[in-house]
Amino acid sequence: MKIRHSLLLLPILPLLLSGTMLPAAADGNTWRDLHQEVKQGHLVGLTEIMDWLEARYEGQILEVELEQDDGGGRIEYEVEMIGPQGQVVEFEFDATNGELLSIEGVNIEAMRKSP
Repeated sequence: MKIRHSLLLLPILPLLLSGTMLPAAADGNTWRDLHQEVKQGHLVGLTEIMDWLEARYEGQILEVELEQDDGGGRIEYEVEMIGPQGQVVEFEFDATNGELLSIEGVNIEAMRKSP
């Protein structure tokens, strides 16, 4: 059984993009630890993920989550976007290297920008 911590990032998105310090989460020093991981280069910053998406897909971001398995496993960004036709698509990235892991949703191709 997989237990995951889910941290909703949308309310603090402006702080992440501006590079200011993340607030501490209710469950301890999680936010401070994650901020340090980004500063030290162990995790990809959210700005890099959003730049990648903006360059390749049309839409607006609805929600961003940073998830980690309880056992200290892989940390992932999950980004939910709404496309030009109202479709909702979720992109999942490895937070340690920025690699796109999966895309789920309907009519994803309609969101893809031309090269």
